[in-house]
Amino acid sequence: MTNARTIVVMGVSGCGKTSVAEGLAAALSAAFIEGDSLHPAANVEKMSKGMPLDDADRWPWLDIIGRALSDARARDESIIISCSALKKIYRDHLRAAAGGTLAFVYLKGSRELLLGRMTARRGHFMPASLLDSQLATLEDPSGEPGVVVVDIDASIAQIVNAALDGLAASR
Repeated sequence: MTNARTIVVMGVSGCGKTSVAEGLAAALSAAFIEGDSLHPAANVEKMSKGMPLDDADRWPWLDIIGRALSDARARDESIIISCSALKKIYRDHLRAAAGGTLAFVYLKGSRELLLGRMTARRGHFMPASLLDSQLATLEDPSGEPGVVVVDIDASIAQIVNAALDGLAASR
């Protein structure tokens, strides 16, 4: 039996997906892929202009992420990908594409905390003005199979440790 893991670190912009996924990848000796780096250029341009993505924009991106998950599984390698995965249908699509068990770490926080983080960061294409559209799109995954919910009102190290504890308990 393999010990390889496929994990998506999910949540709205500003929740810390990249930092937490990097921490998990280091702790689990897994590869890490920044999901934002897989967006088609048109998506990045649209978001940079303060325009929210719609389903038609997201599906090709989710297909790319799904292939990365599937490819890692085929190589029997652990992989962690950051991806907003806001809707249940997106998560189900990724589960099917992964071709096996896929864990999600949902980084959950208040609008105020998220907005503060988004306005403090520099050099990111996603403007804080899109937070409300992301929160409106988000379908809370709590209670779905394989989902670990972690509150983000803590340090990155504490969030990573809580995610690791949740992943270990759900195995």
